Amino acid sequence: MPPAPADEERRLAGLVRAHDRWRGREVFNLLASENAVSPAARRLLSSDLAGRYTLPMDGEFDGERIDNSYAGTRYTDQVERLADDAAARLFRARFATTRPLSGHIAALSVFVPLLPRGARLLAVPPEDGGYDGYAAEFVPAMLGYRVEPLRANGPGRSLPVESAVATIRAQRPDAVVLGQSFVLFPYPLREVVDAAHDVGALVVYDASHVLGLVAGGAFQDPLRDGVDVLFGSTHKSFPGPQGGLIVTDREELFRKIAPALVWRTFDNAHWNRIAGLAQTLLELERCGAEYASTTVANARALASALDAEGLPLLAREQGYTSSHQIHLDRARLRAEHGVGAGALARRLERRRLLTDLVGRIGVAEVSRLGLVPSDMPRLAHLLADAGLRGRNVSAEVLAWRRTFPSLRFA
Repeated sequence: MPPAPADEERRLAGLVRAHDRWRGREVFNLLASENAVSPAARRLLSSDLAGRYTLPMDGEFDGERIDNSYAGTRYTDQVERLADDAAARLFRARFATTRPLSGHIAALSVFVPLLPRGARLLAVPPEDGGYDGYAAEFVPAMLGYRVEPLRANGPGRSLPVESAVATIRAQRPDAVVLGQSFVLFPYPLREVVDAAHDVGALVVYDASHVLGLVAGGAFQDPLRDGVDVLFGSTHKSFPGPQGGLIVTDREELFRKIAPALVWRTFDNAHWNRIAGLAQTLLELERCGAEYASTTVANARALASALDAEGLPLLAREQGYTSSHQIHLDRARLRAEHGVGAGALARRLERRRLLTDLVGRIGVAEVSRLGLVPSDMPRLAHLLADAGLRGRNVSAEVLAWRRTFPSLRFA
């Protein structure tokens, strides 16, 4: 017999409670792609907005003038305006939209109206840490673009200025896409922007991983350095609900982007998400600078401590990192310790320490919890004990984690 619906409802509720307890109180989350959402934002996510629509219009339907396809949207539309205004203030942009459902959808929402089929892109390739979505077989194939590599010095490494400029001048693309899943250091923005604009190319900056650091002024300031459009995910170093946003100073570009959102890359924009995102934007207006600077300081301190514990890392000669990420040297890890990044991550997970299986360690969420650079040697010791030396540190991790019952930056 199939399970009774009531039994499955109880099971579902139990699974969610177990998840919330496990991830919210019993582990240190060091995943580079995740963050903790504040209690205030979570409350808004569960509001009545979760099932509502709004579709502002300026036109006629069936012989009548209408300003919205739906009645009952007086508060929904105000929430959206509040969110967009907060995003514009936080990123010091003239124009903003919080409608994209993710960083990937934000990218599509920029590309579709600005770049016609047949457009030529330059993007950091996946083998250098670039986002897989910009590889030839994914977004470019779907939208009819041709993409060529903008080579970095390896996964997460800096973009070499002279070769980047030379590539832009030689390829003469329609757009340069800056953005990586493995990202340690800022881009040479002014040089890239000058070269791109000289050949008539747009520069779009996918800040999905570093959006919270950009918001807090701790990484780089793309719009002030001439980037045409900035977009990204709102749930990585940016500590909001899963979603995306787009900001720009260029009115002519925004007037193309904004009308092209609905019915192209999505329909309903999920207004409970926008309310939760608005809350996070307001939180970062209050404490984003301290959060971002603490996050970068924590990443550097943890990297130095991990190196001292014997975990091999990339970019040691460059100071390890200027972002929220730390990258394991996977080749040395296997050669020196006989373990791959995936197996290491599984060992750590059993000891309540979460990292990803591709060699990244992120400190955004532990920074949001309240850990500071002086805590990083202890955290590094636990990671090395559990991952390299096979010690069962689960009880110690749990006891320490429970001393951080609430978020510091919220």
